[in-house]
Amino acid sequence: MRWSRIIIGAVLIATGAVWIGQGVGAVHGSFMTGHAEWAIIGVVAIFFGFALLVGARWAYRSRSD
Repeated sequence: MRWSRIIIGAVLIATGAVWIGQGVGAVHGSFMTGHAEWAIIGVVAIFFGFALLVGARWAYRSRSD
């Protein structure tokens, strides 16, 4: 279960970064380019990705104590 949280968290962070880039117009070639709502969605995805990574780390530390 821990590895799945880490993988999903990392994918959310990477995807969120791309969405932010597309939302602010730094990454071109998509219907999302230049639409600010995708930047906001990207920030939310990064937040949830970090939350999954922190949760995985917390669960690992509490298990090993």
